[in-house]
Amino acid sequence: MFPQRLDSSTAYDIALAMMDGFNRHYRLFRTESARAKQRFEMADWHGQQRAQRERIEFYDQRVKECIAQLENQFKASSQPTDIWQQVKLHYIGLLVNHHQPELAETFFNSVTCNMLHRTYFQNDFIFVRPAVSTEYIENDEPEATPTYRAYYPTPETLYQTLEEIIGHTHLRCNFEDLKRDLNYVVKAVSEQLTDVTLRANFQIRVLTSLFYRNKGAYIVGKIINGFAEVPFALPILRNEHDQLVIDAALFGEDDMLVLFSFARAYFMVDMEVPSAYVQFLRSLMFRKPRAELYNALGLAKQGKTLFYREFLHHLKHSSDKFRVAPGIRGMVMLVFDLPSFPYVFKLIKDWYPPPKKTTREQIKGKYLLVKQHDRVGRMAETLEYRQVAFPRERFDDALIEEIRRFAPSQIEISDRDSDGHTEVIIQHLYIERRMIPLNLYLKEAFDAGARDLDNTSEAAVRAREQVERAVVEYGNAIKDLVAANIFPGDMLWKNFGMTDFGKVVFYDYDEIEYITDCNFRSIPKRSDDDDASSDKLWFEVGPRDVFPETFGPYLLGNAMVREIFMRHHADLLSPKYWQGHKDRILAGHVIDVFPYERSRRFLPPVAQA
Repeated sequence: MFPQRLDSSTAYDIALAMMDGFNRHYRLFRTESARAKQRFEMADWHGQQRAQRERIEFYDQRVKECIAQLENQFKASSQPTDIWQQVKLHYIGLLVNHHQPELAETFFNSVTCNMLHRTYFQNDFIFVRPAVSTEYIENDEPEATPTYRAYYPTPETLYQTLEEIIGHTHLRCNFEDLKRDLNYVVKAVSEQLTDVTLRANFQIRVLTSLFYRNKGAYIVGKIINGFAEVPFALPILRNEHDQLVIDAALFGEDDMLVLFSFARAYFMVDMEVPSAYVQFLRSLMFRKPRAELYNALGLAKQGKTLFYREFLHHLKHSSDKFRVAPGIRGMVMLVFDLPSFPYVFKLIKDWYPPPKKTTREQIKGKYLLVKQHDRVGRMAETLEYRQVAFPRERFDDALIEEIRRFAPSQIEISDRDSDGHTEVIIQHLYIERRMIPLNLYLKEAFDAGARDLDNTSEAAVRAREQVERAVVEYGNAIKDLVAANIFPGDMLWKNFGMTDFGKVVFYDYDEIEYITDCNFRSIPKRSDDDDASSDKLWFEVGPRDVFPETFGPYLLGNAMVREIFMRHHADLLSPKYWQGHKDRILAGHVIDVFPYERSRRFLPPVAQA
C-alpha cells in the first residue's frame, strides 16, 4: 500500500538525487550522440567506433555513481519501507513535464534494484508499469528543435523540397554532385508514386536529427499521400575525396526493418524527446517492437525494460511451458525457450567438456565485446538479465533437471508463497531473437527434395533455391564479420541462423576473436622425415593460429553445399583472404558494410576512405 502522506524530507532528497543522476546521464548521452555529426564531417571513423563503445558504458557508470552518492549521503539501502514508498511518489512528481520520463523511470528501477532486496521488486517501490505517459511529449521551449519537419511539395517542386531537406541537415561538407544525387532521389520517389494520384494531403515528414552509424548518416522520414504512407531513408556517405554522396533511396517497411535490424549496431541520434522519435519510427515499422526501436537508438536499458514488460504480459496470456530448445546441444551455453515466444534464453554452464577451455568470465567478456562492436547486421542483439524470476509451474521438469545438471549455480527455487506458488530464479542469462539454425534450415531443404537433381517439381526447385540462398548468405555473413574485424571461431552451421528476411546471422559468441589478434597460416608441407602414418601434427600450432584450409572438411561434407560454396566463397578457404583483411584493418581502414544490397546504390562502388 502507498503511504497516506508524503512527510519525509529524506525521501524527497533521495528522489531528487536520483533525478539529478538521471539528468546527468542523459545530458552526457545526448552530448556524445550529437558529436557523431562532427565525427562524420571529419571522417573520424575510429573515433566513431570508440564513441560507440564508450557510450554503451555510460548508463552503468551513472547508476554506480548515483548509488554511491545515495549511500554516502542518506544510507539509502538501510532506509525503511515507508521511506522508499515515498521516494517513488516524490520521483513521480519530478517527472511532470520531463522530456524523458520513461528513461528516468528505468534509471530509478536500475538504482533501486541494485540497492534493495528482490522482495522490493513490485509496483510500490519500482516502476513495474509506467507512471507517466509518453504520448504527445514535445519540447515547447523557445527555439527548441522540433522532432520532425513537414514539407509540402508539388510534383514540380519535389526537387526543391529535397534540396531543402538536405539543407536542414546542416552538414558542413560539400557534396560531390548534389544535383545529380537529388535527381536520382526524385526519380526513385516518382517510381514509388507511379500511377497514384497526388492527394490534397501530400507531404514529406523527416526526423530532424540524422541517424549516424558506421560510416553513414541517414535521413529518415515518410512520404504521406492522402491515407497512404511510404517510409523512406536516404543514406549519405563520404567518397574517396571526402565529399558527400546520397548513396541510395530505401523505401517501405521491409527496407526500414533491415536498416533498424536487431543484428546491427546502435545509431547515434541527437534527441531531446526520445519517445517522440520512437513513436515516429513505429509509424514506419508497425512490426518492430518498441523495445527494439529504443535499442536501435542506443537506449538499451529502456529496450530491456520494455522487453521484460512484454515478456511478463506474454506469460500472463499464455500457458505453454519452457523447455530445452530444439537442436544440437551446445557445450558452453544451455539454451531453453517458450514455444509461443519468439526468443531463446541462454545461460552459461558451470562446466564444459573437453576440448573447451574457457571460463564464465571469459564468455561474458565475449558477449560484451559483441555488444560494444559494430554487429554489421550479422550478430544478434543480446539482452542480458540477472536474477530473473519465472513461475515454477511454467517450467518443464526435464528443463529443471538439465539446468541443475549443467548449471546448478545459476538456478534457485524459491519457497512457496502464501498462494502456494514457487519461482525459478535464474541468476544470469542472455535473451536473443529466435532464428532457424542454419543446419536445420538446410536439413529442411534436403528433406524437401533438394538432393534429387532430377526432381523438377516446384517443391524440389524451391528446396534447391533454399540451399543456394543459405550457403551464399552463410559466406556473405562470414565476409561481413571479417570486414568488421570479427573471427567467428566456431563456424559450424548450427551457430548461424536464418532471419525472416533471408539474412544469415551469427549467434554463438564464446569463441569469437578479433581478426587482428589471429594468425592466419597455411598448413606446412610434410618433410621427408615426418611420419605420414602418425596422427600427431608435424608442425607447431599457436593458441591463436587459424588454418583456413581446414574449414572445408568440417563445413562442406555435402557435395551440393560444397559446390555452391566453392562457386561463391572459395576465397574463405585461403589464408591470403583473411590475412589481406587483417592487414587492411591494421593499416587503419574501416570497411563499408551496407544495410542494403549493393544493387540499390545509385553509383558504381567507389573506394571508401
